[in-house]
Formats: sequence, structure tokens, C-alpha cells
Amino acid sequence: MGTKFIDYQPNQLYLLPQNPEEWLPEEHLVYFIRDTVTELDLSRFYQKYQGDGRRNQPYHPSMLIQILLYGYCTGVFSSRKLAKKIEEDIAFRVLAADNRPHHTTLCRFRDAHLSDFEDIFRQVLSIAREAKLCRLGVVAIDGSKLKANASRHKAMSYERMNSAEKELKKQISEITRRARGEDAAEDVEFGEEFRGDELPQELSRRESRLAAIRAAKKRLEQRTQEEKQSTPEAKSQENFTDPESRIMKTAQGDFQQCYNTQIAVDADNHLIVACAVSQSATDSRQLIPMLQQVQTVNNKIPDTTLADAGYKSEDNFKSLMAMGANALVSLGKEDKTLPSIAPDKKLTKRMAKKLKGKKARKLYKKRKAIVEPAYSWIKQVLGFKKFSVRGLKKVCGEWSLVCCALNLRRLNSKIQWVPA
Repeated sequence: MGTKFIDYQPNQLYLLPQNPEEWLPEEHLVYFIRDTVTELDLSRFYQKYQGDGRRNQPYHPSMLIQILLYGYCTGVFSSRKLAKKIEEDIAFRVLAADNRPHHTTLCRFRDAHLSDFEDIFRQVLSIAREAKLCRLGVVAIDGSKLKANASRHKAMSYERMNSAEKELKKQISEITRRARGEDAAEDVEFGEEFRGDELPQELSRRESRLAAIRAAKKRLEQRTQEEKQSTPEAKSQENFTDPESRIMKTAQGDFQQCYNTQIAVDADNHLIVACAVSQSATDSRQLIPMLQQVQTVNNKIPDTTLADAGYKSEDNFKSLMAMGANALVSLGKEDKTLPSIAPDKKLTKRMAKKLKGKKARKLYKKRKAIVEPAYSWIKQVLGFKKFSVRGLKKVCGEWSLVCCALNLRRLNSKIQWVPA
């Protein structure tokens, strides 16, 4: 007896319209994102459309927000890939509700509202607090370098800028001299009425490069003055594609154009309760701003904050005391002999004594298990290893979008189990 297969007719027409609600299981992340965004205050996103008198109807901000959030939740960051997913992927089609925004629309909407996603991040956390999933008992803070949207080969050292500036000025002077000689010869041949005022292409190209080098040199000198140095070091670099990124040593041991990202993670449900981006390769100056952000966003200082040795400093310990914050900050690498402490660093000595306690040692050992999985999820599961935008302000917005996406994934699996 032959095998009987389930009926398969790809050309079969539907007599009644399909219900998109039936395309995905009830517990799918798409529905959680849709329901969550519906409850958020999106007034910041609507403000740009009020009173502009446009004729064409724009796509609904709520729909575009949901697509971006779900895209980042599933590792789709490119606007072109998002547009393609809307055409081919059922989950994206459900969120788009049969709309098909062009990739340029998605890109422009994201760029225009990146700073507003910081507010979305805060509102999602408020939902977590209401669901009693964010208690701020123990919080771990950590940082990690992420590549900027800039090539390391598009950077130039201060020493090279000075030599290139001199060389280009010399070349421009020579090209200008030759051009004047050619103009004089053409005046004799064609007469003085001949235009001849067009810049030689070679001269225009060199003048543009000289202007770019001078602008980069000025930015580098200004940054050096802000850091209370007289002149930039010879090896100090400035990038031409994203001047606000910095050369940093990555976890792999190489040097790349990067930003230093920061997160604070709650121990109970591994939600990111604060996030930030810094241009500094070191973490020490980020501890207090991160705790202040945790307090601002969540209206509470954590009962205990855990941080590795990258955040240690006498000034930080003074600020922690002033804030009334309890923290365990390592003074050296784990399982290594601690360095000697200067006699005048009284608070550092106090921290060393505090870390020797049995309860403190047991609690600090949990730090890695609290904060490092979040970075693993972001880099390995979501696949976010490089920023899509340029400039510190936009990068901060995209980092908030990434952290919010990870929180939504966690909340989707937890919030349904919270008792009503």
C-alpha cells in the first residue's frame, strides 16, 4: 500500500482572509514586544510629526519601533536586512501588519530617534519593576570594548598629521605655481578673456585632504587641552570616519577603533538596569556615573554593587561613601597577590579588609556569573559586535536599543510566570 501524504497544493487560493494572529504561537516574542510597546509612552516619537503639514502619510512610529526592537532582539541590525525580513519573515510581517517600509525609511527613523530609545530602555525597566523582576539587591558592573563604525586604517597620528600638512602645503604651492605659469601662457595664446579659473583636479584633491587633516589636528589638540596636556603626543591618533571613536586594546589583544560600553546587571533576573558608552579605554571613571544612572533610572541604589579591579581608585571609594553605596570592588586580579597599598589610601585599605570577609568573598565570586553572560548574549547570540552608527550621541542611543532588546528577551520568558 502506497504512502498517503498530507495534501499539498501551493497554488491553492484562500477563500477567506487569513488571520495573522494565528501565524505564530501565543508565547512568541513578537506578541510580547507588540503588547509592551503598546503600553509605552511614545510621545517623544510623535513630536516630530506634529504640525509639519506633510501630505504623505508616514508609517506609524509604534510599528517601526516594534520592528527595530524585534530586529535587535534577533540579531538583525541592518536596515536593508530588516526590510528584506519584512517581506520574507512571518514574525516581521506580523509586526508590520502588511506594511512594507523601505530600508531608507527604517534607517532614517532609527537615526532620528536613537536618543529616544534611551527613554524606551527606562520604560521597559519600569515594567520589570512593576512585575517585581528588578529588585536591585545585588548589581554587577562591567565594561567591554565594541568596534566603532570606523576603520583603523582611516586614522592618523599627530606626528604624521604635522608631516603630511607640511608636505601637502608644499605640493599645493608647487601646483599653484605651475597653474599660474600655464595661465600666463594661455593668456598669450588665447587672450585674457579666457576663463582659466577652474581649479586643477590635483589641486582640489590635495586642498580637501589638507583641510581634513587640519580639522583632525585641531580636534586632537583641543582634546589634549581638555585633558590638561600642553601638546598631543606624537603617537596620539584621530580617526577621519568617526572622530569621536578611540583606539583601544580589545579583549583579543589587538588595537581597534572602539567605544567602551558599560552595563549594570541585576543579579536576580539578569536584567540590564543601566547602560552607557564612554570614549575612555579605562573603566575607573565609569563606576560612579553608572551607579548614578542606576539610581536615576530605578529610583534606588543597589544594596550591593560588584565591580572588578578596573574600577578601583581612592576617589571612587570616597564617592561611594558619599553616596551611601555599599560596594565590593576588587583591588587586583582574582587569585593573584594584591599589590601593596600606599599609606595615604585609607579607603582602599578599608576595601581590602572588607574583601577578606568570608561573606564578601562568597558574594564577589558571583560577579562574573551575573554580568558577563549579558555581554556573551549581546556579542555571541545577538551578534552585535560593531556599532552601526557614528558619533558618541548616536552610539549611546544604539547601545540603549541593544540593551533594551536583551531585556525584552529576558522579560518574555519571565513575566508570564509572575503571579497576578
